[in-house]
Amino acid sequence: MRPGYEFVTLTPSDVPLLKSLMRVFGDAFEDDETYQGAVPADGYLASLLWRPHIIVIVATLQEEVVGGLTAYVLDKFERERSEIYIYDLAVAAAHRRRGLATGLIRTLIDVARDRGAYVIFVQADRGDDAAIALYESLGKREDVHHFDVAVD
Repeated sequence: MRPGYEFVTLTPSDVPLLKSLMRVFGDAFEDDETYQGAVPADGYLASLLWRPHIIVIVATLQEEVVGGLTAYVLDKFERERSEIYIYDLAVAAAHRRRGLATGLIRTLIDVARDRGAYVIFVQADRGDDAAIALYESLGKREDVHHFDVAVD
């Protein structure tokens, strides 16, 4: 990774950084409607960042958010432990291939270790070869099926 990048785990006072990350996500996923169509109020976002089961980490360069991830802590019933699910991870196009995604995950590993989690897991879409290669370099691949069950 090139010098100058920093990784920051967000706190409730970091709502502006979270809003910047949402713009990065919208661009990276080509889904501005989801990430910019109805941005929640600052109070709501701060309350999310206050919750211990929500983790948001950003990569910055000179105070500009250039990537980040969101993750959720899932408490388990079968044992007194938790696991962490990476929900979104993206790096702005101009900053890709510089080790930022790996740095974000390594920062999350430190957070997970501090919180006593036993594993981090993440999904990758078929055909997203870059994401699959990244995740394979960091962990063990499991082939599973994902199903969305509608609630309406």
